[in-house]
Amino acid sequence: MVVTGLVCQELGASLAVLLFPALGPLGIVFLRLGFSAVILMVIARPRLRGHTPTAWRSVVGFGLVLALMNCLFYLALARLPLGVTVTIEVLGPLVLSVIAARRASAWLWAGLALIGVIALAGGGWDRLDPIGVLFALGAASSWALYILASARVGREFPRLDGLALAMVVGALAALPWGLIAAGGSLVRIDLLALGAAVAVLSSTIPYALELLALRRLAASAFAILMSLAPATATLAGWLLLGQAMTWLEIVGIALVIAASIGAVRAASVRAAAGTRGAEAPPAEPLP
Repeated sequence: MVVTGLVCQELGASLAVLLFPALGPLGIVFLRLGFSAVILMVIARPRLRGHTPTAWRSVVGFGLVLALMNCLFYLALARLPLGVTVTIEVLGPLVLSVIAARRASAWLWAGLALIGVIALAGGGWDRLDPIGVLFALGAASSWALYILASARVGREFPRLDGLALAMVVGALAALPWGLIAAGGSLVRIDLLALGAAVAVLSSTIPYALELLALRRLAASAFAILMSLAPATATLAGWLLLGQAMTWLEIVGIALVIAASIGAVRAASVRAAAGTRGAEAPPAEPLP
């Protein structure tokens, strides 16, 4: 289920790249968040009453982070290969896992990831668009914020309610930028249908499969499988977009994947150790 979700995500990202000439990156962001919001609101039917002001602030913050993360990711995707963009973006959760581990050995994984990113540049950053790299690093930071904001909203709202409401906030935040970027293209039925396909492939199917997978997998195992995202993105970029990779770039992606797995395992060991004391509360699952 996890791997199928990753494949769907990269299929959606590849389709989004093909739509950039007609809609632009920010137009795609609006369509993805807009259709995802409609689908999630129909599925979740969230209750609007009975929530505290703190809960609503959490939802608004989560929605703004969702919009920012998607905008930066697609802006990076317009300038960088899919595999490179996803590999750099994975650094956000990786750093979060290293911090969560609070072990000196965890920083070794951070160093391995740094070597991987240097190798990813093929021996020289001049091969990569510097603005695209900045967008990808911004997406990485936003992904780390997304994990923290998601955990907070998950404590305040049941089931998918918080995510559905946050997706509405994100879609509204992306609306003006989408209108500026896409303009009249947003009324074309064919482009709207393809935008809906991007939303279903990139959000609806992966979210559903991840929820089902988390019922059968430990959170640490789930996080390790999610570390395979750069590999599936590179494969999708090669097969669907013709984005060939050098052997050094492939080595760099492999190093980042290895670092992600190592950092997640280190954080899981610390979480498990925290539960062994008689007075220690149960550790929260890793996001």
